[in-house]
Amino acid sequence: MGLSGISKSTVSKLCKDIDDRVGAFLDRPLTGDWPYLWLDATYLKQREGGRIVSVAAIIAVAVDGEGKREIVGLHIGPSEAETFWSTFLKSLVRRGLRGTKLVISDAHEGLKAAIRRVMGATWQRCRVHWMRNALAYVPKGQQSMASASLRQAFLQDSPEKAKVVWRAAADQMREKWPRLGQFMDDSEHDVLAYMGFPEQHRAKLHSTNPLERLNKEMKRRADVVGIFPSEQSILRLIGAVLLEQNDEWQLQHRYMQAEGMAGLIPPTIDGEATPLPSAQITPQAA
Repeated sequence: MGLSGISKSTVSKLCKDIDDRVGAFLDRPLTGDWPYLWLDATYLKQREGGRIVSVAAIIAVAVDGEGKREIVGLHIGPSEAETFWSTFLKSLVRRGLRGTKLVISDAHEGLKAAIRRVMGATWQRCRVHWMRNALAYVPKGQQSMASASLRQAFLQDSPEKAKVVWRAAADQMREKWPRLGQFMDDSEHDVLAYMGFPEQHRAKLHSTNPLERLNKEMKRRADVVGIFPSEQSILRLIGAVLLEQNDEWQLQHRYMQAEGMAGLIPPTIDGEATPLPSAQITPQAA
């Protein structure tokens, strides 16, 4: 660019400008209802007290009542601690996140309790990660057969049919692999939670796969850095990547059909949400 160098003050100003933009983006107020929320973690290396530690960059993506998706939050810390998840979810609520009916994530320790306590929402365990965990109970030579059998429940068009097929598969697996049968018993509700929501939305509700492209872009940028010198440097880079991606999403068509949202969002009277009777706010009402 014809420059012989960049002064420290120029670098500081550029960093401050980025921090201000990223801060405004990550702290912006959230308005309206957000029926669906995805949470996923990308692990990064950071220097801390003379050591190199692994930290989780937790990203929250939500879909609003019109079917549009946005990146609504970023938090850095140890992903296994319940207090970490509770703090993050409470920060989203303080900014205005409301009306969340389903939260989709992997099975991080402490997250399920935090979702129930802070959000009061149903939890969907990521089906892709669940399948990997399930097949770990099966010898490699038989995993293809077991996988085909496990997937049958996911091909059903109603929660009732899915549960019947799931129970049959669990009993079948129990004969050969008792631990897999028990694993299916324990995780049935969490893996099939998405089946109780509008059919036209289910393809995007059963896993965190919709965030895969976003995670890959974050990792691509982070790999250039390698080891981050501080938490602020992670927020600066990853926050800028999220801001860029969010702007791109706003130019695209809506992510989900708005028609299926009707039974998930309470009607409003003079701009105020009116609580629905319990029979109307169940996922099946949609």
